[in-house]
Amino acid sequence: MAEMVKIAGVQMDSKITQNGLNLERIMDYLQEAAGNGAKIVVFPECALTGYCFNDLEEARPYAEPIPGPSTEAMGALCAKLDVYAVVGMLEADGEEVFNAAALLGPQGLVGSYRKIHLPFLGVDRFVAPGDRPFSVYQTGAGRLGINICYDASFPESSRIMSLQGAELIALSTNWPQGVEIVPDHVINTRALENRINYIAVNRVGEERGYRFFGHGKVVGANGATIVAAGSEEEIFYAEVDMGAARDKKVVTIPGQWEVDRMNDRRPELYGELVQPNQ
Repeated sequence: MAEMVKIAGVQMDSKITQNGLNLERIMDYLQEAAGNGAKIVVFPECALTGYCFNDLEEARPYAEPIPGPSTEAMGALCAKLDVYAVVGMLEADGEEVFNAAALLGPQGLVGSYRKIHLPFLGVDRFVAPGDRPFSVYQTGAGRLGINICYDASFPESSRIMSLQGAELIALSTNWPQGVEIVPDHVINTRALENRINYIAVNRVGEERGYRFFGHGKVVGANGATIVAAGSEEEIFYAEVDMGAARDKKVVTIPGQWEVDRMNDRRPELYGELVQPNQ
C-alpha cells in the first residue's frame, strides 16, 4: 500500500429535496476527482438530500436505504473509476431516519456511518441518533474512519477511531455561518491530538435561510493544514502520508524530547468520561 495517497474534498451546493439532481452532480464530481488522481473523495453532509428540512415527515420521502438505488449507482461508478467515496445522505431503515454517510469503493458498498452526536439544527432535530459504534474501514487507499459534522466537537469520536487504527478521518459537514472557528481550530486540534490525517468537507450555498461557508480543509497527522478551501464550489486536493498516522511516537530529541499521544494516555483516570449524562 502506498504511503502517500491523494485525496479530494468536493465542496458542493446541494439542492434540498432534489436527490436525482444531486446524485448526477455527485457522479460528475466523482469522475472529475478520480480523473485528477484522487483515490478517496469526500462529499458534504446530506450531499444527496439537503439538510434544512422542516420536520421528519417532510424529510422521510428523501431518505434512502443503504444499500439502495443511489449507493448502488455510486458504487458502480467507484468500481469503474477504482476510487473510494464518502457521501452524506439521509438513510431510511424501517421507520427510522438517520443522518448518514455511505462509504463506496471498487467493491461497491464498503460500509456506512450514522451520525451519533445531533445538534438541535436542521434535520438533526428529528432524525434518530446513530446506534452503531465507531468503526474503521480497511480500504485499498488506507484505513478510514468517518464522522459527520457535530461529531468533531466531541474529541472521543476521533480518539476512538485513532485507537482502532484509522489513518484518515473523513468528516462530512454542513457548517452554517457562525461556527467558522471549527475549521479554523478544531479540525487541526483533532488531527494533532491523535496524530491522524483529517479531511473536513463542508457544503456551500444557501438553504432555507442558512448560508454554508465552505472552508473545508485537509490536515496532516502533525496538525498542520495541507490545503484549505475557499467559500465557493470547488474540488480541493491533497497528498496525505498514511504512514505518519501509524507512527504515534514523535521523537524530536532522542532521550530528551519524545511524545507518544497514545501510550502517554492515562485511561485509568478517565472514568467520568463514560458516566451517563445526569
